[in-house]
Amino acid sequence: MLRVESTAGTPVKVSVVVPVYNPGAAMDELIASLLRQSMPAGEWEAVFVDDGSTDGSGERLDRLAAEHPGYIRVEHIPNSGWPSRPRNIGIDLARGEYVQFADHDDWLGDEALLRMYAYGRENGADVVVGKMAGRGRNVPRELFRRDRPDAKLSKDPLIDSLTPHKMFRREFLLEHGLRFPEGKRRLEDHVFVTAAYFAAKRVSVLSDYVCYFHVALTDASNAGFKRFDPAGYFGNLREALDIVDAHTEPGALRDRLHRRWLRVEMLGRLTSAKHLAAPEEWRRAFFHEVRSVLVERFAPGVAAGMPAAQRAMVSLVEQDRFDAVRELALWESGVRAKATARVTGPSEITVEGELSAAGGAPMTFMAVDGKDVLTPPVDGIPPAALDVTSRVKSARMDIVARRRGGGGEEFFLPGETTVTRVPTPDGGFRLRHRTVAGLAPDTLNSGRNAGRWELKARIASCGWQKDTELAVSLTIATDGAPPVLRKGSGTPLMTRLKRRARRMAGGKR
Repeated sequence: MLRVESTAGTPVKVSVVVPVYNPGAAMDELIASLLRQSMPAGEWEAVFVDDGSTDGSGERLDRLAAEHPGYIRVEHIPNSGWPSRPRNIGIDLARGEYVQFADHDDWLGDEALLRMYAYGRENGADVVVGKMAGRGRNVPRELFRRDRPDAKLSKDPLIDSLTPHKMFRREFLLEHGLRFPEGKRRLEDHVFVTAAYFAAKRVSVLSDYVCYFHVALTDASNAGFKRFDPAGYFGNLREALDIVDAHTEPGALRDRLHRRWLRVEMLGRLTSAKHLAAPEEWRRAFFHEVRSVLVERFAPGVAAGMPAAQRAMVSLVEQDRFDAVRELALWESGVRAKATARVTGPSEITVEGELSAAGGAPMTFMAVDGKDVLTPPVDGIPPAALDVTSRVKSARMDIVARRRGGGGEEFFLPGETTVTRVPTPDGGFRLRHRTVAGLAPDTLNSGRNAGRWELKARIASCGWQKDTELAVSLTIATDGAPPVLRKGSGTPLMTRLKRRARRMAGGKR
């Protein structure tokens, strides 16, 4: 581990602010990760703000602070019911040059604070976004494909990362009066982070080392997982859209940013397994709110820049076709990726794969009037919404390494993809992807990569992004050692079954 020595009297570089409410043992990994930090104690501090815990966590934190005086600090407040007030109090109490927000059930990479602080100082960043890994939670993927020392909302997928688990220069927060909206509400982090992105002179994205592990608890007790009131939720979503509108003119940039909320908070929820399994009355209320925001707030260019399946869904929502939206969502839920892998060299694998539709048959497309089109089993969708011509040309298949037994760390392997159109008997075609990927140990977690890694194919084609595990695994004996490829799945059977169950239950990997 990269570690440096502390110097007496050194100013605090990073304050880690943690809102705490009844975490129980879920806080163990965060505490352990803080005490393992390679940045010397005293150069960082942790500010735990106990939001009226009743499970003994407050007393536990007091004991921890007594054991580590000076850099573990605890503030007790009456229960506010949501993380916003504890975070705002943490900003006020912080002594660090930068403030890193963390949730009590997540944890940090051992070198996260040292690396993110150095990267922020090197680039003069107001905001530093460290690579995230998800354990049962979705995290941005494309954003962390490479380092982005000067990320821009106009050209980088920065808007994909709206959770608060980032490092913010404290004087920047104070200068711009950036605070989390308080009270029991939704999307308070979207409001805070979106405002910060627009106010920042520079945002830097560190992607070569996993800094933050984002965790879904097995009892789904994270605040963001509880069922919510659709009207209140979309009222809060409108607040985030208001911030975008206040900083942009109508046009391509505004459409690009609005597209994130349409894709994730609206269409993504409409088509999720949890939503499809919810009571019809609640689903109808949610659908009504989605349609209201779509009609009232989004210009035509927002949906126009989306893939065909999402454009089709938007069209059905605009037409107020509740049952047809469900029919299309159920069809989409059957889309899968299939792939096979061969070891074709000491440090090379060749993978062939394609998408399949419900029932396992290959996903097919048709060529109509010189355009490639999607053919879903739902009528009444305008032909322009089904055009996949440009998406066919940009289809690809990445090979991804995921650490086995870890916190969900994932890294892209360098590779080249070719895509072939294969004719089908009905006059259409299917897309077959072939990727040759090489292994470079230092591309995996900046060389901190000892252990066994599962390999999977990630097919990004015509708007879908689907993963499938490969029957090849990667073993690295010690950090930075040459990788060894082995045939056979790197994932135990029970792990695969549990992941499949999570996908069926809630759309998570």
